[in-house]
Amino acid sequence: MKISPCLEVNKERLKKIFSSDDVVFADYALKGRAVTAVFVDSLTDKKQLSLSVIEPLKKEKKCPSAQKASTLIPLAGTSLIPTIEDAESEVLAGKTIILFDKSPFALSVDVKKFDSRAIAEPPTSTVVKGPREGFTENIKTNLSLVRRRIKSKFLKVENFKAGRYTQTDISLVYLNSIAEDSLVKKVREKIKNIKIDGIPDSSYVAKIITDHKTSVFKQTGGTEKPDILCAKLLEGRVGIIVDGSPIVITAPYVLFEDFQSAEDYYQNNYRSNMARAIRFVSLAIAVLLPAAFVSPQLFHLQVIPLNFLLTIVSSIKGIPLSPSFEMFFTLLIFEILNEASVRMPKYVGMALSIVGALVLGDTAVRAGIVSTPTILIMALSGICLYTVPELVDSMSFLRLIYLLVAGSMGAYGLILVTAFITIYLTSMENFDVPFLAPFAPMVKEDFKDSFYMTFVPNMVNRPLTFKPKDKVRMKCDE
Repeated sequence: MKISPCLEVNKERLKKIFSSDDVVFADYALKGRAVTAVFVDSLTDKKQLSLSVIEPLKKEKKCPSAQKASTLIPLAGTSLIPTIEDAESEVLAGKTIILFDKSPFALSVDVKKFDSRAIAEPPTSTVVKGPREGFTENIKTNLSLVRRRIKSKFLKVENFKAGRYTQTDISLVYLNSIAEDSLVKKVREKIKNIKIDGIPDSSYVAKIITDHKTSVFKQTGGTEKPDILCAKLLEGRVGIIVDGSPIVITAPYVLFEDFQSAEDYYQNNYRSNMARAIRFVSLAIAVLLPAAFVSPQLFHLQVIPLNFLLTIVSSIKGIPLSPSFEMFFTLLIFEILNEASVRMPKYVGMALSIVGALVLGDTAVRAGIVSTPTILIMALSGICLYTVPELVDSMSFLRLIYLLVAGSMGAYGLILVTAFITIYLTSMENFDVPFLAPFAPMVKEDFKDSFYMTFVPNMVNRPLTFKPKDKVRMKCDE
């Protein structure tokens, strides 16, 4: 519906659309001509509206038309609006619409005012060395953090809106000279096809755009640090920034990237490689140790050394539960304590987790419900699990699966489950990139930054896994 030359008609149309008390219709008289400003009270800087919009118009000898007024207002983002629908969208986006009497156009001016938190180190990605800036909930702030680090004409930003009611701003970020065109096209189409009422957080987008929606393993990466995002963009990946969320989605995602840390590239190589080895070993301990402790007790007593067997026998004497139920019970208590400590207030949660673990563990052993080795095994498994925090959700579930299989089938069941998981992960792809790259299929060139990290001067090429247009990232001196 086009803007009517009659001011009152336009006001009535917009009042029917915006039947809300926080939408303001401010009337002004400019040289005998009626003008109305329409804006959302909580999203508008009224002082700037007065000084930068209304005052310049009052200085004119006669009230200007909408076309003339657009040249008089000293603000970027000023535009003419021809339809009521466009005016509705602009107001909901936080802009102010100026309606002029006897004018077939409305004027949109950007005098938005959004409150946002300051840039700070993200709580989920603290570092000893390296940048400490983190993304915020403001999409423009996040884009500025990326632009400040990548000063290139090849850095492209594509803007979208998604959410039937929220109309959330989404930005697709990539380097046009590096990212593969098919990857960008696929991600772009998936964002365009999002059909949902609202997007409160970027996790909604991550779940919608994935190919394997029911998989226990996550399908997209996520980061709160601009340096990590920029590093991934330089590898040929894309980033998805969602307004209202400090977590930026990255794609494609491969499993082994969670074993890497931003700090690996800022410190000594030998220390970084040792840290990666610790993460791999710790995760294996976290997932397999409870099952490996239960299985020999039930099915393979002959593989347990005699001294260790005697220790176990003396500790489980009088325990009413079988080894598998005992371990499951301990695991359940651990997960309850973990969930309670996360949901409680910060300082109360810390006290709850420490006191709860000590009191419950000691009491359970004294009461003869669980044995001391079981408590030790579960504590060690829980600590090791959090060496790779991004994989806690999926690995907690796998730990439970392994425990149940160990209690019912023993070592043979563990071998079968491991084989099944390996086949499943090997066959899985996301955005046409193998999930277990660069190991399945094997890409020897990408081994330079996998289980171990070679020296940075030796990383001449970008990871071939992501099929970058420009494969060379460092020119060597001849």
